[in-house]
Amino acid sequence: MKWNNFEFHSPEFLWLLILIPLLAFWSFYTQKKDSAHLRMPNIKGFKVQGSILPKLKPLLQLLRLLALTCLIVALARPRNVAVSKKTKTNRGIDIVMAVDVSASMLAKDLKPNRLEALKRVATDFINRRPNDRIGIVVYAGESFTQTPITSDKSIVKRTISEIKWGQLEGGTAIGMGLGSAVNRLKDSKAKSKVIILLTDGVNNAGFVDPKTATELAKGNGIKVYTIGIGTNGMAPFPWAKDPRTGKISFKNQPVEIDENLLKHIANETSGKYFRATNNTKLKEIYDEIDKLEKTKIEEFKYYNYSEKYRFLVFLAGIFLLLEFTLKNTLFKSFI
Repeated sequence: MKWNNFEFHSPEFLWLLILIPLLAFWSFYTQKKDSAHLRMPNIKGFKVQGSILPKLKPLLQLLRLLALTCLIVALARPRNVAVSKKTKTNRGIDIVMAVDVSASMLAKDLKPNRLEALKRVATDFINRRPNDRIGIVVYAGESFTQTPITSDKSIVKRTISEIKWGQLEGGTAIGMGLGSAVNRLKDSKAKSKVIILLTDGVNNAGFVDPKTATELAKGNGIKVYTIGIGTNGMAPFPWAKDPRTGKISFKNQPVEIDENLLKHIANETSGKYFRATNNTKLKEIYDEIDKLEKTKIEEFKYYNYSEKYRFLVFLAGIFLLLEFTLKNTLFKSFI
């Protein structure tokens, strides 16, 4: 039973208020029954002085019932509650997203293409991680830290929106992408360190062996979630670029993803491998990672109680004292 910041600690005692009307009826009934009556055929020979005191005698029962009402409400312990909250992030997570930006990420098996589909989903993922620090590593034939781990989500989202093909040397250096991400996290003091490694191909460039980078991640307590992006079978890949117009032509080619390598990286680091064959699946993967890597937040509530029963007990005492005084003074001759 609450009204804003007011409550009764023991509201069950309020059921006793049902007794008040019953006692009021009982007092009225017994008063009439116990009153003395003298019948006289004629009072012409008597000088009668009227008095209002007999009519006020029920005031004694009223004071007693008011005192009882105050005591019952006092038993329910009315009080005001002031609540203050303090939120504590119990477990921080540092996340690095390692994104493949090789030319094959322009393939149109995801709409409008793999890279743009990833950017949309990754931005939504970042919006749901307000308490984590996030960094961005991009890689193709080489790797580059686009944004160090930071808690400023506006910077991270701007970085993602600016990712485009052609920034780096051609190829797919999965080992270098993973190695750069590990390098960003190895000195992190966070209790949980995570890499989300996304690629659409096979390791064919770079001077860092992916398995060596995997061992580095494992040794630094970093969990790696790997995502292979691309449909099963054939997909329209970029084939040639017109030097005059800059327009890219596409040609259907088989999709090749080194799933065995991605599964190995995930298994060795206690992560998980996912395959994103379309836009919906890609979104579902990031949704699942979001659920798997939840930041634990503790909320502490502090309650300050202002008890109101003392005033009611005091008021009941006043009513009883008043009843006792009137009963033994003004109404003494009528009792």
